[in-house]
Amino acid sequence: MTAVPTAPRPTRPPEAPRDLVGIGIGPFNLSLAALAHPLTELDTAFYDQRPAFHWHPGLLIDGATLQVPFLADLVTLADPTSHWSFLNYLKARGRLFPFYFAEHFHIQRSEYDAYCRWVSENLPGLHFSHQADTIRWNHERALFEVDHTRLDADGQAEALGRTYTRHIALGVGTEPYVPEPLRPLVAAPAVPVIHSADYLTHRADLLTADHITVIGSGQSGAEIFLDLLRARPAGHEKIHWLARTEAFAPMEYSKLGLEHFTPDYTHYFHHLPETERDRLVPAQWQLHKGIDADTIAAIHEELYRRTLHGGWPDATLTPGVSVRTAGRVATTKVELHLEHRRQGTRSRLTTDAVVLATGYQERPLDQLLSGLDPYLRRDNAERPRIDEQFRLVLDKTVQGSVYVQNAERHTHGVGAPDLGLAAWRSATILNTLTGKEPYPQPRRTAFTTFGLTPHDHRAPRPGHQAERRGPLVELQG
Repeated sequence: MTAVPTAPRPTRPPEAPRDLVGIGIGPFNLSLAALAHPLTELDTAFYDQRPAFHWHPGLLIDGATLQVPFLADLVTLADPTSHWSFLNYLKARGRLFPFYFAEHFHIQRSEYDAYCRWVSENLPGLHFSHQADTIRWNHERALFEVDHTRLDADGQAEALGRTYTRHIALGVGTEPYVPEPLRPLVAAPAVPVIHSADYLTHRADLLTADHITVIGSGQSGAEIFLDLLRARPAGHEKIHWLARTEAFAPMEYSKLGLEHFTPDYTHYFHHLPETERDRLVPAQWQLHKGIDADTIAAIHEELYRRTLHGGWPDATLTPGVSVRTAGRVATTKVELHLEHRRQGTRSRLTTDAVVLATGYQERPLDQLLSGLDPYLRRDNAERPRIDEQFRLVLDKTVQGSVYVQNAERHTHGVGAPDLGLAAWRSATILNTLTGKEPYPQPRRTAFTTFGLTPHDHRAPRPGHQAERRGPLVELQG
């Protein structure tokens, strides 16, 4: 195993402020920490309340792959020579030649999780079992205060602490979204109604149910439907797959379509008026909420295989349907009240288990940022304004910056949660934070020219605050 690079760092007095504190250690802040590591002039610390790194453990279904190439690791698209690249992980594990011959451009999710855990276990400056409680701006010291709680092995409070820092990076991730009609069912102890995020934890119980319903037409719903289908006996599948979308639609994966996940498109989107951005994001659902073609083909092949000896599988796939209300029947079943919008018809479906593949939503930041609320600048929908360098737009009396990762879809577009933009966004943050360019950025990243008015993609000059503090920061162009 190759040794972790250990460049000498200046001795740090116990009360000295950090240059950057990251809150949350998911892939995005892990990327930021990895790219910050060789910048010896930066003193960083990253906190996460979980005891260790895990990436969507409930969805690490055997055979499920990432929807981005392995080059979309934590660092490669900003620094291909980084110690923390996926290829170096393979080399460290003695697996580089097997990977070379396997010719896997899209790796399995479980392998991506293992790679990220390798980084998290070897990268210094990461503090798990530390829950960030509040963030405040200390005017006297011109620093942010981050209050945190160290947790014991049982997740209980063990000690309180405070860290001072010049800058903050929020990477608290997303949380499972459950539609309003189904929220009362999740707490029903006798009926397994689970979110897809917990699928593998409950898979054994789900397979004992007589009838299973999967709700959601995205990649997770498709993978779970396929996994359940493969595990049920032919002719006795008893699975119903429901979706609000008009079809079980493929994800947009054309080469030019993928250019929506480039820095060029992100810059273009950021310069659109707020009203145009709000209209555009929902219309682009197929860029990130569809199903990859291989999964659709695998589902069709599995269904077709079950017709070889006559008859049809007992599996129902119904798009264009929404769940109006839901309730328990007796103590062991669920009744879903359905509506087909195009037909204008309604029906009821009784089932023994429900998997909610209904996606994720940005985790609310209001409580964590309550101490900064007087300084936050908000848009017309009361969302935080975020400048082009991923900083919250704060009152000019606050000299430090709060960067956000995967909380900026309303300002930066559909690429915000995409792993392929992680390294570029981290590099943008570090270039802006240091006032230098440790990670030179490409001048162009797409063949498509988005818009008629070109924009200067360069970061603002070090110390130049006016461009990001003004009320029109998001309405340029």
